[in-house]
Amino acid sequence: MPEYLFQKAQQENVTAPGNAAQQGAASHPSEGGLQISVISSIGLIPIPNAVVTISYTGDPEQPLMTLTTDESGQTPPIELPAPDVEYSLNPEQEVQPYSEYNIGVTANGYEPVLVSGTEILPDVTAIQPIRMIPLESSEREEDIFIPVHTLFGEYPPKIPEDEIKPMEESGEIVLSRVVVPEYVIVHDGVPSDSTAPNYYVRYKDYIKNVASCEIYATWPESALYANILVIMSFTLNRVYTEWYRNQGYDFTITSSTAYDQKWVYGRNIFENIDVLVDTIFANFLSRPGVRQPIFTSYCDGKRVTCAGLSQWGSKYLAEEGYSAIEIIHYYYGNDMYINTADVISGIPSSWPGYNLTVGSSGQKVQQMQEQLNRIAQNYPAIPSIAADGIYGQRTADAVRTFQRIFGLPQTGVADYATWYEISDIFVGVSEIAEPG
Repeated sequence: MPEYLFQKAQQENVTAPGNAAQQGAASHPSEGGLQISVISSIGLIPIPNAVVTISYTGDPEQPLMTLTTDESGQTPPIELPAPDVEYSLNPEQEVQPYSEYNIGVTANGYEPVLVSGTEILPDVTAIQPIRMIPLESSEREEDIFIPVHTLFGEYPPKIPEDEIKPMEESGEIVLSRVVVPEYVIVHDGVPSDSTAPNYYVRYKDYIKNVASCEIYATWPESALYANILVIMSFTLNRVYTEWYRNQGYDFTITSSTAYDQKWVYGRNIFENIDVLVDTIFANFLSRPGVRQPIFTSYCDGKRVTCAGLSQWGSKYLAEEGYSAIEIIHYYYGNDMYINTADVISGIPSSWPGYNLTVGSSGQKVQQMQEQLNRIAQNYPAIPSIAADGIYGQRTADAVRTFQRIFGLPQTGVADYATWYEISDIFVGVSEIAEPG
């Protein structure tokens, strides 16, 4: 962190009594949003009329409210008490900067689900996904416990690695170009722990989860953008170099902060991080003449320092007006630049390169209409439309409803983020079962 910014951070230090594991929410007037989305584990099928009970994690026997999901499997957005925003903006604070809630869900024909520790930050909306297993399934879902945030708890620091990995010409590296994978396989433990489970996670969902674990969603957008770029480049380096597979493992990346990035099965994400990842998910960081995505080391910059990006430092730079690329240049040098992957796996057809809107026509419009109609079979709030290749008002209304359900800006325009989200959901509803 630049010295003058470090001094500024010290001058702005906020002191508060106590440790707010459960304290802050009731004593602070701030609020954060929460919306719960409930789907079946068998196919991407929303579960309507699920009963959702919310309580403080520290007082789980006293429900605060009960909600019911709509036909899209979603609760209405609500506001819940949260600590003051200043606590998540200052590295010297001693008060937990978010409040924690338990989310219990029941639905006819499904195993009940409990998520303990959903994080609510002030002034942003948390999105809590819930996956419910049918009663007739042999699979069983254990209760989900979200651990303390990496910026507030104590976690092992990352083991230093070179930012550019040696690449043998022996054929061990199977990728010749950068590909955004459809899934990453996350090993939920250190690499050598053979008892830790592996999870198939859609790439964008993985990035959103890690970003929600590693940084606070209350930070300025340019800091969020810079940190997400670093997280994506780190991940795509693991994918491109087949880092763990070349060591004999059967996964892409781990959830260990010592080796990789924090990822928590079943945790909530934040709406602004969700939207930002959807917008830039194919990006990564490059240096001239280097084919592989750069392995971008980073650390919190307070308890641990490193040669790469300081998370807290990026926040202060953003407050001083630095753009995302200026933050990247500050920590990695001026020859680092933002690149875009050549291929996005699992997508029926690439974005046409321009926004589709009222008045557009052609094969790409027809393909999108067909995909929306298939999605509408699972999400009946989306109106069915004629797949005639003409982007009329009814198509715009269907796109706008899709955007509302899946957390995108409700413009009715099929921009880059919307096109790929429609493609992702279409693939999800078309699959009979998750891989595994």
